[in-house]
Amino acid sequence: MKTFILLVIFTLFVLLLIAIIRTLTLKPKKAEYEFSKDIERSMEYGKKFAKMIQYETESHRGNPEVEKFRGFHKVLEEQFPTVFEKLEKIEIDGNLMMKWKGTDSSLDPIIMISHIDVVPAEGEWKYPPYSGHITDDYRIYGRGTGDIKSGVFSFYEAAEELLKEGYTPKCDVYLGSSCTEEIGGDGAPKMVNWFKEHGIHLFMLSDEGGGLVQDPIAGIKGTFAAVGIFEKGYGDLKFSARSKGGHSSTPPKNTPIVRLAKFENDIEKHNPFKVKFTPAVDAMFENIAPYTNSFMLKLVMHNLWLFKPILTKVMPMISREAAAMLQTTICFTMQQGSNGYNVIPQDAWVTANLRYIPFQGREESNRIVKDIAKKYDIEMEEVHCSDPSNALDLDGRPFHMTEECIRKIFPNVGIMPYVVTGGTDSRFYDPVCDNCVRFSPICTLPDQLASMHGIDENIYITALPLAVDYYKELIKIQETR
Repeated sequence: MKTFILLVIFTLFVLLLIAIIRTLTLKPKKAEYEFSKDIERSMEYGKKFAKMIQYETESHRGNPEVEKFRGFHKVLEEQFPTVFEKLEKIEIDGNLMMKWKGTDSSLDPIIMISHIDVVPAEGEWKYPPYSGHITDDYRIYGRGTGDIKSGVFSFYEAAEELLKEGYTPKCDVYLGSSCTEEIGGDGAPKMVNWFKEHGIHLFMLSDEGGGLVQDPIAGIKGTFAAVGIFEKGYGDLKFSARSKGGHSSTPPKNTPIVRLAKFENDIEKHNPFKVKFTPAVDAMFENIAPYTNSFMLKLVMHNLWLFKPILTKVMPMISREAAAMLQTTICFTMQQGSNGYNVIPQDAWVTANLRYIPFQGREESNRIVKDIAKKYDIEMEEVHCSDPSNALDLDGRPFHMTEECIRKIFPNVGIMPYVVTGGTDSRFYDPVCDNCVRFSPICTLPDQLASMHGIDENIYITALPLAVDYYKELIKIQETR
């Protein structure tokens, strides 16, 4: 036994020594981004972009407002006349696609998408939310500046300029925009159905979901191109506890409210889901390891083969964002009991929102929480659920094309594959596209990122020229296929 223990200690020492040597030989890097210094070009773009912001395109459940979005299409036509003159327009109930015919019909097309609808603008803003006001420090304010009319502007402007230069792409290129993304509506599915009906399979899709972000994880400094590899699934569940009701003056044990509380507490205290690294998270940590000044952090990130078992245990305690990339998550959101202070409810309920990880998807995750709910005599109902998206192949040509474009246009930023914990229109395209890249080339500072869906949403207009150049490069790089 003593010999065995010594052998284990020696083995661990050797493994740790190998990890330390690997870390010491890792060349440090800096991740830096510079906004465009071409102020004249930035202002020209900013004024065009402001016209798009000034047209209100809020989407509301149960109210399609198709004509409003068709009105926005006219704004686009005014700003990008060559696109609308040269490309084929495909309009589907307020959703818009423009088809740019390529020279080689044997190649599968690509599509660049960003939604044109925005969330309602509420609260007191520094500048009116649909003013498109540009400040002296080159910020443009308004709902949709960051999420995500800036993407629409950038790839339309890229196409406009290339068309004026006489450029024709090698493959067909589509510019797509749904008008229901913010409400999880049927806009993107209708566009996907159009591709199905026409027998078109896309080579590559470029959408939001990632972007140029600063200081993405504690201990990691700089600007990184966060490229979303896949989206987690989505689930809305309702849990109901019932009783015969009664007067609160003579309360029985385990009333519906109490049972729901016990159930919620059980889930909160005892994580029921697996915590596991995926290839996307592996790549994220490996790619950002050279950018940290902390030797210990670099040691861990650069040697996941050794430290991964430890990280799966401690990550949920270190970072909510990172932890969400490693597992299915559940969050209780709404709750209701009786309508009277002195009435025991006959029917009380609580809702939960789940985000499913691929290795423990909708079916397994829902079964787990349903079994826990049964222990407290609680019924579960699936209100709305969808599976995780397919994952982008990190060894595939579309991802490498994305890397090449990023390195050319943003040469000093780090590239960081990551898991998209929110939802985008991309998830609907799995049936017609195997390579969905979730990356928008707009740099947003932390305060700008926080303003999306909030008050004073804004971006720098000096981020627009590089975003336009990125989409130009993405179109041109298709010639290398």
